[in-house]
Amino acid sequence: MRTAGAFTSTLGATIGRYLALKQALGRRYGVERGVLTHLDRFLSATAADLTAETFTQWCRTREHMTSGVRRNWMRIVRNLCLYRQRTEPSSFVPDATQFPALHQAVCPHIFSEAEVSRLLAASQDLPPGTGSPLRREHFRVAIVLLYTSGLRRGELLRLTVGDYDPKEHTLLVRESKFHKSRLLPLSSDGVQAIDDLLDVRRSRRLATGPEAPLLWNHRGSGRPYTGVGFGTTIRVLLRTTGIRTAAGRFPRVHDFRHTFAVHALLRWYRAGHDVQAKLPLLATYMGHVSIVSTAYYLRFIDQLAGCASERFAQRCGALISHSSLSTGSGGDL
Repeated sequence: MRTAGAFTSTLGATIGRYLALKQALGRRYGVERGVLTHLDRFLSATAADLTAETFTQWCRTREHMTSGVRRNWMRIVRNLCLYRQRTEPSSFVPDATQFPALHQAVCPHIFSEAEVSRLLAASQDLPPGTGSPLRREHFRVAIVLLYTSGLRRGELLRLTVGDYDPKEHTLLVRESKFHKSRLLPLSSDGVQAIDDLLDVRRSRRLATGPEAPLLWNHRGSGRPYTGVGFGTTIRVLLRTTGIRTAAGRFPRVHDFRHTFAVHALLRWYRAGHDVQAKLPLLATYMGHVSIVSTAYYLRFIDQLAGCASERFAQRCGALISHSSLSTGSGGDL
C-alpha cells in the first residue's frame, strides 16, 4: 500500500493528505486509494497538473468501463478536487453535470414471510456435498440470520463460533464496514437455529472451537464459505422455490437486508410505536453511520403505505373531518 510520500505527481502531496484525513475519520477508502493512485500515475507520466484538459484525457483511459463505474471514478476525483480547492481556490474542479448518467438503482426484492418459510423448507432438502456435510443445517442458519438480523453477506460469512454468546444470546459482528463492531441481540429463532447447528456439529465431532467459522465448509480442513459458493447455493434455493423479483430475476442476498429493515418498520407501525424515534436504533443495529444510510433500505412498499395511512388517520383523521365540516358550514364556495 502506498504511503503519503509515495505519490509522485503534482497532486501527490494533496492526495496523501486527503487519504490520511479520510482514514483518520475511520474510513478505509480502499477503492478511492486505487482510483487516486491511477490518477497520480497518469499525471506523473504526463508531468502535468490536473486541469480540464488532463482530466478529460484521463477519463478517456477509462472508456472501457461501464458508465456507472466511470461515473464513480470521476466522482472520487471531484471530491479530491473539492478538498484541494479549500486551500487552492483557483484549482480545477470537474463539472459533475458532465459525468455519465446515473444508473437507475436496482429495486430490491422484499421477501414475504411466506417466501422466507419456503426457503427454509427448501433448505431442509439440500443434499450434503463432498465438502459440505452439513449443508442443510448451515443454510438454514444463514437464512434465519439474514432475515432476522439484517447482516451483510460478508458479515455473515466472517462469523465464528466464538462470536456467538449462548448465554447472552448475542452475536458479535467484528470490524465491519466503517471499522465498526457491534453486538447484536438475536431473535429466538436465530438462537434456536445456531444452537441446533452447534449441537449437530458436536455430535459429529466437527469443528466447534471459538475460531471455527460459524458457516463451516469442510473443504480445506474447514473454512468459511466463499461469497461465490454461498451465493450459488442461495440461487439453488431460489430456483427450487420459484422466487423471482418483479423483473423475473433472482433476488440478491443483499435483498434480505432490505427486507429486514422494511419488516422492522412494519412491526413498529403495527405495534403503535414512534417510528421516527426508533430509526436511530435500527441504524445502530444495522451498523450504519447515520439514519441517512438506513433510509436507503426503507422502501415505501404497499404494506408500509397502508400502515402509514392508518397511523395518519388515527392521529389526524378527526382534525381533517373537523376542517371539512367547518368549510362546509360556510356556504357555497
